[in-house]
Amino acid sequence: MNVPDDLRYSAEHEWAKALDGTSRVRVGITDYAQDALGDVVYVDLPAIGTSVGKGEAVGELESTKSVSELYAPVGGTIVAVNEALADNPQLLNEDPYGEGWLIEVETPDASELDALLDAEGYRALTEG
Repeated sequence: MNVPDDLRYSAEHEWAKALDGTSRVRVGITDYAQDALGDVVYVDLPAIGTSVGKGEAVGELESTKSVSELYAPVGGTIVAVNEALADNPQLLNEDPYGEGWLIEVETPDASELDALLDAEGYRALTEG
């Protein structure tokens, strides 16, 4: 299982990455989550401008196995969504940490990112 060291992780299997020089946080699902979901066939993402609280459901991921909620690992305003997923939801399976990112959140409180698990903590969660 791929768990990049430069990301932060939620217990709900989302990853978060601060974008350099901004208060934006890019969010996606982990390799563990995409593997558990199976082949993703549909992605429902929030509208740009939507306000979200940390831990709040912000979308859904539908796979051949099930439907799973997407949770915001930080609070703020949705400022970008990955439009490519509308036509290519399988990007979540192929490249969950790259082209398969889901949303970007403009967060007023960057300390929320620090409260998430580091790679070691996430590995312990998923392997334990």
